[in-house]
Amino acid sequence: MRIVIAGASGFLGQSLREHLALNGHDVVRLVRGEPVSDHESRWDPGRGIVDQAVIDGADVVVNLAGAPIAHWPWTDAYKKTLRDSRVRTTRTLAEAIAASSSRPAFLAQNGIAGYGDRGDEILTEESSTPGDTTLGRISLEWQEATTPAVEAGARVCVMRTAVVLHKRGGALKPLYLLFRSGLGGPIGDGRQYFPTISLNDWLRAATFLATNEKCHGIYNLSGPGPTTNEEFTKELGRMLNRPTLVRAPAWPMRKVLGQLSNELLGSARVEPAHLLADGFEFEQSTLNERLASALS
Repeated sequence: MRIVIAGASGFLGQSLREHLALNGHDVVRLVRGEPVSDHESRWDPGRGIVDQAVIDGADVVVNLAGAPIAHWPWTDAYKKTLRDSRVRTTRTLAEAIAASSSRPAFLAQNGIAGYGDRGDEILTEESSTPGDTTLGRISLEWQEATTPAVEAGARVCVMRTAVVLHKRGGALKPLYLLFRSGLGGPIGDGRQYFPTISLNDWLRAATFLATNEKCHGIYNLSGPGPTTNEEFTKELGRMLNRPTLVRAPAWPMRKVLGQLSNELLGSARVEPAHLLADGFEFEQSTLNERLASALS
């Protein structure tokens, strides 16, 4: 298949590009600068510009673009960057897909923040999404930006991605270094659910959605059997043979981090109901397996 990827320079984008190429797919990167090969195409999502011929020639378009969430402080200017880097890129691609006679499929990255802080309530793709935090509201706008492609009849998969685990990138990279130094510990009371997925299973799930015509709609890209932050902390410490006694209290985190603290202290017990219903099989279905894969 010919697959066009936006956000291909990030941790997930680089990994997906390599994974798809190893599986025989032709991958084209959308880049902001001057293209340096036939496998790159310049675009300007801030101005809504993308080469229509590149979209017309694609079987699947994937958007993984977005400014990092792990940035402090979340000023008003940075919150706008968080939003625009997700919503504008998605809308630019959705409109190009809608204008295409070939109607390529669209895999639109998203997050689980839209579910909000829900305690131990089991959350599937059918659960409500109140969007009651900054990132939650952005997530809902991010999804809504796919509307032009949906209304044009394209096959659209919205990927609500949990924390993707691998020691060379994403959230686990700084945690790995922290825990290796013996300074890891639970966040807040540790009872909040902390959904995760191995990088291997995320890549396999994204490829599954890209290559299966029956797949469309919202998908939680999260491993089955989500665990709490404290369970994650204890298992990571055990596997690294390090203590996990340094607890990060909630109140100073809220004071120092502001709205960013909602993403660390909120609880989302997310289950991948639609992936499982469509026949996807996880290779790392437990936290132990996910961490073992991530640390290998």
